[in-house]
Amino acid sequence: MDALAVVLERPEVLALDRLPLTPAAEGDAVVAVTWSGISTGTERLLWTGRMPSFPGMGYPLVPGYESVGIVEMAPEGSGLSVGQAVFVPGARCFGTVRGLFGGAASHLIVPAEKLVPVEASLGEKAILLALAATAYHAMAASAPGERTLIVGHGVLGRLLARLVALSGAVPTVWETNPVRSRGAFGYPVVHPDQDERRDYATITDVSGDASLLDTLIGRLSPGGEIVLAGFYEAPLSFAFPPAFLREARIRVAAEFRPHDLAAVGALIARGALSLDGLITHRRPASEAEQAYRTAFGDPECLKMVLDWRNA
Repeated sequence: MDALAVVLERPEVLALDRLPLTPAAEGDAVVAVTWSGISTGTERLLWTGRMPSFPGMGYPLVPGYESVGIVEMAPEGSGLSVGQAVFVPGARCFGTVRGLFGGAASHLIVPAEKLVPVEASLGEKAILLALAATAYHAMAASAPGERTLIVGHGVLGRLLARLVALSGAVPTVWETNPVRSRGAFGYPVVHPDQDERRDYATITDVSGDASLLDTLIGRLSPGGEIVLAGFYEAPLSFAFPPAFLREARIRVAAEFRPHDLAAVGALIARGALSLDGLITHRRPASEAEQAYRTAFGDPECLKMVLDWRNA
């Protein structure tokens, strides 16, 4: 079996190639992908070649960890059925071509246990499940009415703000791009220079800007926590005395876990967490190269989706 896949051959060189798939093993499912999202965080670093080295890193690679598709084959006892809509958090089924994160392809072979059933009615919005789970994983425990700051108003920042508001805490979002500040959101979105508060119980950075740490420490209340939820290509450092005076806590939020997916899936299913207004751009998979350039270069683009249905 083979698949049409987005292949990043080297930084800023992308092709749509047909790749042979690793044969399905016991416990694997086959999924026909309908939509996949482009991450403007981790995938941008892969695109530019600035992704820090970690096990498995290298080119060529198939990117993507925000895919939704239809089950074409499911192992017995998996609980999955043919024709069912599922979220796919990436795959490693392309032989010598690395899967980082391996979801941007027309067909995927994935261990059935990694697939998350979704309501077919969600359509393309189901690709946002990964970012919603990432936001849920990063979210700090906050008391009702507690002030929390989020740095960055992309899709991840918006989902985090919606989750914080659901918890009863009061979010404020910093954003320097005026394009991403326009609109009514139910919470304030301000330029950092317009915000004089220095009593935030929690500050979550989703911008990936390694230079901000000292600034954020200066905005904490005593005993407050900074959550690093971006992906940082540069080393992070901070001046110790201000952090000492506040007894600041710094936490790194890594990848989402299965329970995070389950939690946000339940919130979405009961209508508590909205995914509306987050997907702004769409392209057929045949226009993948243009789609990636738009996703990383157009400030109006919050989330780009590739449509694989006619690939």
